[in-house]
Amino acid sequence: MEIDRRDFLQIAASLGLLGAVGGTNLFAGEGVKERISKLTFSDVVAFEPKGKATILHICDMHAHLKTLYWREPSTLISAKNLVGTPGFICGEAFQKHYGIQPGTLDAYFDTHNDFTELAKKFGKMGGIAHMKPIIDHVKKERGKENVLLLDSGDTWQGTAVALKTGGEAIVDAQNYLGVDVMVGHWEFTYGKERVHELIGQLKGEFISQNVIDNDPFSDEFEELIFPPYTIKEIGGAKIGIIGQSFPFTSTANPKRFTEGWSFALRHESLQEYVNMLRKEKKVDCIVVLSHDGFSVDQELAKKVKGVDFILSGHTHDPSPEPIIVNDTVILISGSHGKYISRLDIDIQDKKVAGYNFKLIPVASNLIPADKAGVDLVEKWYKPYNKELNEVLGTTKGLLYKRDTFYSTFDSLIGMAIQDEMKCDINFNPGYRWGTTVLPGDPILKDNVYEMTAITYPEVYTFDLKGEVIFKLMEDIADNVFNANPLLQQGGDMSRLTGASYSIKISAPSGKRISDFMIGGKPIDMKKTYRVSSWGGNLQNVGENLDEKAIRPVYEVVSDYIRKKKVIDIPLESNVKVLDMDCGCPVKGATC
Repeated sequence: MEIDRRDFLQIAASLGLLGAVGGTNLFAGEGVKERISKLTFSDVVAFEPKGKATILHICDMHAHLKTLYWREPSTLISAKNLVGTPGFICGEAFQKHYGIQPGTLDAYFDTHNDFTELAKKFGKMGGIAHMKPIIDHVKKERGKENVLLLDSGDTWQGTAVALKTGGEAIVDAQNYLGVDVMVGHWEFTYGKERVHELIGQLKGEFISQNVIDNDPFSDEFEELIFPPYTIKEIGGAKIGIIGQSFPFTSTANPKRFTEGWSFALRHESLQEYVNMLRKEKKVDCIVVLSHDGFSVDQELAKKVKGVDFILSGHTHDPSPEPIIVNDTVILISGSHGKYISRLDIDIQDKKVAGYNFKLIPVASNLIPADKAGVDLVEKWYKPYNKELNEVLGTTKGLLYKRDTFYSTFDSLIGMAIQDEMKCDINFNPGYRWGTTVLPGDPILKDNVYEMTAITYPEVYTFDLKGEVIFKLMEDIADNVFNANPLLQQGGDMSRLTGASYSIKISAPSGKRISDFMIGGKPIDMKKTYRVSSWGGNLQNVGENLDEKAIRPVYEVVSDYIRKKKVIDIPLESNVKVLDMDCGCPVKGATC
């Protein structure tokens, strides 16, 4: 679609930008009012073209077809050697690292700083109907035959409409956007049969070099489940694209969904495909389309030679600038449809001679919606609107998801579970997807699904010994804070309700957690506690499972909000970090 000057000015006026000074990097500087009066859609997607081939990239949309608010973390901590490095930067440290001014559109999209105020100023983010005009603009500028749209996965899962349609609505959206190639992770939680059905509906390709059959009774034993790579010709160049799905799928999610499939990093076979594409297929450029996670891909680039670009996903990081490791350029494009990355590649003499890169923010109030996208969303949501548009209650404070230890939306989920199940302690998974609800706004049933819509939503209640609970938390900490990114699985710490603890990130494995309290009393290693959990496998190690109390988490939370009517969740975390003084430390773990 084309957006004329009048359309853009109407949107700018509705945001109060015509009378503002500053407000976004796009509007900052001398002669602000004069510049705004001349703005066109081209200003939003301004880019210095390079070469003839263009790759657009998205990742971690988590099935968000509609616009949303999404707040970045105010606590983002890892091992000391990783803190302050790309993938572990937040808040003011992020702004300083990338040269972002406070109060700007970039600050709003990339940090938690002044989030509520900036949300009211700039409005919602993402939405497929607002992503499409950006994609169409680039294809018109470059020629659609010279543009690819690549998707690093975590696309089919995360909202009610995804869950209720078994992913079909999301594949329809991908086809509308024009996804050419994708890889996966949460996609696999629909189960093997459904995954193959959805791939059959996808107009693009699903590739992965690191998923193989490990069922010894299968005719395909030790064979690849999906094509490992594809070759695309754009801008007169041959681009070899190798797929890398999430290597820890079978441990991060219940094994029953992928029984008989083996997942691993498999950098050795990746190197073999790189060599083959170079020597036999004579490609000009090699791209790894990855769902390893930003920090893991930085390690992968140290192990595999000859890769030009890694398009990463899984860890939800927005990175305004690529990371370069051993001549491999690594980029990642945020989450929830907030960004579309544009990568222009200049191929000379059958190799990469240069590139330009930009994160294009999908600021939905600045980009009029494409009607076909609006119609697509309406079509898929219409059967469920009565349920999803129910106002369950309102929130006094900000309900957000992402943080290393604690978030208000997770706290709400935990309170709801503890209220119904009467447990001593509740475990909530450290998932990184969801939504944000602004102070004073209604909480819709749809918002609850956006935090909990998985294919295994059951809340279980059972018994666990104190020593098991303590060891479990140490094991989770060892994963989240391991100094070796290859031993991290890319999640945040499990959230606890009914408990609190202190943690020393730099302590040895198994000795990080102290002052562990349950119900306000020190944990008793020999005592049996009543525990509730969802979104994992913890019930498998418990005893005395209450089978009559099993309910989907989204129903438990919805009932609680209906009962309370007004939700007021404290911002104060129940976790104390002993060796860092702030939630967004800089390199060297200093504040």
